[in-house]
Amino acid sequence: MDIATRVHNHNWKIDPIVRSLIDTDFYKLLMCQSIYRNKPDTTVEFSLINRTKSVRLADLIDEGELREQLDHVRSLSLRRGESTWLRGNMFYGKRQMFRPDFMEWFEGLRLPPYHLEKRDGQYELTFEGKWPEVMLWEIPALAVLMELRSRAVLKGMGKFELQVLYARATSRLWEKIERLRRLDRLKIADFGTRRRHSFLWQDWCVQAMQEGLGDKFTGTSNCKIAMNRDIEAIGTNAHELPMVYAALARDDAELAEAPYRVLADWHEEHEGNLRIILPDTYGSEGFLKRAPDWLASWTGIRIDSGDPGLGAETAIRWWQERGEDPRRKLVIFSDGLDVDKIEELYHQFLGRVKVSFGWGTNLTNDFRALVPNDALAPFSLVCKAVAADGRPTVKLSDNPNKAMGPADEIARYKRVFGVGEQTAREVLV
Repeated sequence: MDIATRVHNHNWKIDPIVRSLIDTDFYKLLMCQSIYRNKPDTTVEFSLINRTKSVRLADLIDEGELREQLDHVRSLSLRRGESTWLRGNMFYGKRQMFRPDFMEWFEGLRLPPYHLEKRDGQYELTFEGKWPEVMLWEIPALAVLMELRSRAVLKGMGKFELQVLYARATSRLWEKIERLRRLDRLKIADFGTRRRHSFLWQDWCVQAMQEGLGDKFTGTSNCKIAMNRDIEAIGTNAHELPMVYAALARDDAELAEAPYRVLADWHEEHEGNLRIILPDTYGSEGFLKRAPDWLASWTGIRIDSGDPGLGAETAIRWWQERGEDPRRKLVIFSDGLDVDKIEELYHQFLGRVKVSFGWGTNLTNDFRALVPNDALAPFSLVCKAVAADGRPTVKLSDNPNKAMGPADEIARYKRVFGVGEQTAREVLV
């Protein structure tokens, strides 16, 4: 496949950025099934949030083209082969991960309407409705905005210039892979769907990882690519679950229990599989300190904010205090990784815990310094649940620069969860 030629020929009537309802992250489908079972009537609002204000998306991306791509997403439904793959494939050693009732609902789904406005050089894009439906907008909405930004930057380039650009990006990717394959016990997956350069480039990156890393490459979070390439679909759960459960809490006591209620429902949903804790929504240290003993027996922890080394050391101490052997536990690093940090964390924790990496934006969207004005540099774009049944959601994180929610609610959550001073870290992706 000649990516440069494909990019140069984007002047078709519509070249869909999102090609399928399963062109999404695996954890979204796993969470969706749990929500469909436990909270099907909860009403939520999701909103696009551009943390990098210097990237003025509404000045770069044509509104008509954006609407065309979003409307195309709304026209998609699950194809027969995709349904067969979800119903019959083995995921994490389990043959029927998705229940028949959920699959029947999913097969009839069309994504609900969106609301789009321009304000101060940014797009305000929101989605409202029943939680199981609205949540599935998150990944395609981000993918559409990210790829339209890439197309806008590349629009004026000729075919030869594009060939050189993609040759340089390919060389950079392969140099990273060559460094990573020196790590004998490496386990790494593609987590790059939400902020990818494009669908074609993500697929290209996955193929490069397959060829270059062999068994060290454990799979991709992208369901469509996993199906097409016959590789593992990777993922468990995300901050969305505790954020909405917490917003629904009727008082401080229920709020304090919300993160654990989420995992109790998750445990019941998956019958003891997929037991990975994501502890940082309201501060990892406090979460682990107050965690019920049954969580210590879970498979592992994903570190997604704050200092990753400190986060893993905290997890190791927690397991030891609860009588668990950390060497039998899994730590998944997934926050803003690139090769230098992967190598550092690999060597720091090798032999102390089982280590795995979810490599995101710096895998599937590293075009830094390859075009004038660094106009393709990755930036931090998210689409988050901002309200549930009319109540605002809150995220504290282990990095205060990732916190979100009304100031008074943030203060309340910090009090309830005992979050004190935190160290701010720059949010790049």
